[in-house]
Amino acid sequence: MSATISTQGSLPAPLRTGAIWLVGLLALLLLPVVFPKTSVISTVCLMAIAIVFSLSYNMLLGQTGLLSFGHAVYFGLGGFFAAQVLTKVAGENLPVPLLLIPLVGGATGLFFGAILGAISTKRGGTVFAMITLGVAELVAAMAALMTGFFGGEQGVSVDRTKAMALFGLRFGSHAQVYYLILVWCLVCGLCMYYLTRTPFGRLCNAVRDNPMRVAFVGYSPQRIRFLAFTFSGGFAGIAGALSVINFEMAAGTMLDAHQSASVLLMTFIGGVGHFAGPILGAILVTWLQFSLSDLTPAWQLYLGLLFILVVMYLPGGIAQLLEMHLGVVRAGLVARLAVPYLKAVGPFVLISGSCCLAIELAYRLTVEKAKGTVLTIGPVSLNAASGWSWVVLAVLLAAGVAGWRYMRSDFLLAVDDVMNESRKRLMQ
Repeated sequence: MSATISTQGSLPAPLRTGAIWLVGLLALLLLPVVFPKTSVISTVCLMAIAIVFSLSYNMLLGQTGLLSFGHAVYFGLGGFFAAQVLTKVAGENLPVPLLLIPLVGGATGLFFGAILGAISTKRGGTVFAMITLGVAELVAAMAALMTGFFGGEQGVSVDRTKAMALFGLRFGSHAQVYYLILVWCLVCGLCMYYLTRTPFGRLCNAVRDNPMRVAFVGYSPQRIRFLAFTFSGGFAGIAGALSVINFEMAAGTMLDAHQSASVLLMTFIGGVGHFAGPILGAILVTWLQFSLSDLTPAWQLYLGLLFILVVMYLPGGIAQLLEMHLGVVRAGLVARLAVPYLKAVGPFVLISGSCCLAIELAYRLTVEKAKGTVLTIGPVSLNAASGWSWVVLAVLLAAGVAGWRYMRSDFLLAVDDVMNESRKRLMQ
């Protein structure tokens, strides 16, 4: 019966996967036609850049087990060198098309990745993480001092339309830049994907899981870490160059700790154990940065809370959650999840809603006190200075927690039963 469910009436798995990728590619190609608004195209450009950046970071963390706190170094240096080369190309009318400028960022990332990787990758674990943190602070401080190259607080501005035209394209419109970034995102994504399928990619996984055993069979863990670090820096440099082409500017913020923390958030939230995880994380976090920043000034706090919840309750990230439910869908058991999930909606809304309102009230009471302490959402108004508002939120939160504790066991049991049965059906 299970074989009937999995194979009859459906395409073979490779064709199905190819069809999904083809539909996705067509959707991306038609996006500027369907959504000509600049804001939509700009958001997707940022997502594509973030995807390249987070996939490069996943080569370190997800594939090789190296937790870096300074990956923005290669992103930023790649961006600044690309900006300087683009300025030179535009000033002297050199025959270099804009399409090749990301290669400058990639070469810069490779170069500095090799130099700094020779120092950083001698040890793994905490030592490696601390060295990358120190290197990041060192490079950021040097960028602030070397204002001739890095442009100081103003950064380095460029004009991408001054580069040599390619097939008549000057890349003045956002749609043309979108296609350029899309091409580089696809090329980099495919390169990094197939790199994980090579023997080198498998050795990276082995170093992540058990470096002593890798050394025992005759390979050098330090050399494998070094190569992974260098390649990762190269792809991060390409992402930095794409960012410069998109914004027509290289700023000091590309090198700071916030940039390194951002890529860490994207990779963890998406799922470090899956190749698609950083892609999902980059898309979600970029979208949240745009949408939440319009709704609330406390959007960074919500991102931090999301990161904590993922680390605590979903170590495999969104990719793990999707993988579990795709298995349930393939096994034809998704209807059995409807009842437990509907029961969980009430407690989830009460807990998350009361927590969000508490954050907004606290923000009104402290950071945004000048705007007044009254928070109005639709027909409901809450005064942050009134004790009754906090009492109401405490009651709502207590009701949500009590409801969740009451149904938690049955919910987890029902979900586990469905997941286990789906795995059994798919294995038969």
